[in-house]
Amino acid sequence: MQYQIKGETLPVVICQLETGEKMVTERGSMAWMSPNMKMETSTNGGVGKAFGRMFSGESMFQNIYTSQGGSGLIAFASSFPGSIKAFEIGPGKEYIFQKKAFLASEAGVTLAVHFHKKVASGLFGGEGFILQKVSGYGIAFAEFDGHVVDYDLQPGQQIVVDSGYLAAMEASCQMDIQTVPGLKNIVFGGEGLFNTVITGPGRVWLQTMPISSVAGALRPYFPGSSS
Repeated sequence: MQYQIKGETLPVVICQLETGEKMVTERGSMAWMSPNMKMETSTNGGVGKAFGRMFSGESMFQNIYTSQGGSGLIAFASSFPGSIKAFEIGPGKEYIFQKKAFLASEAGVTLAVHFHKKVASGLFGGEGFILQKVSGYGIAFAEFDGHVVDYDLQPGQQIVVDSGYLAAMEASCQMDIQTVPGLKNIVFGGEGLFNTVITGPGRVWLQTMPISSVAGALRPYFPGSSS
């Protein structure tokens, strides 16, 4: 499989497949394809994995596209202004994605639910108690909100992230929360009660425009909202 990611504000990944190669995606992600691509809807791993994907923000069912009788083309478009990133999955290369980030992957990639080890991180960290974990082998594509900035964290090195800005991290990273210090900072700072703390080693990807922040900014302009 070869691919190109095109576009800036609303990107799309265009994949070229050889005969028999497969791509897996969630419902509604396919944008266009050549006529020799065969689609099959499946739980892709059984009912248990299907429920796990549902809890991680995806559909219970996945669409599997197979190129038949020659090379094929299939494109997957983002659903929100942002970025599409490619991740090479393999032994020792597992990743944690924000909820609903998974866009598509080669058939050898496994998408599963990932729970925070510490309940407090999930309840108060702003990233949600349930995330997505990708493992197996192959290329996976994830869509993030806005532009993406990445950092390589050394062992023990930390970065403090405001709620919603964590897009992805290597599975070797650890996530925790910390309370914003000082009552005045909490009441008047506008940053909420908690921040997310990511500890290395590993790489972390941060997004610049979480959809939750966009919704909050637009809320005052909706009919019936108080100014």
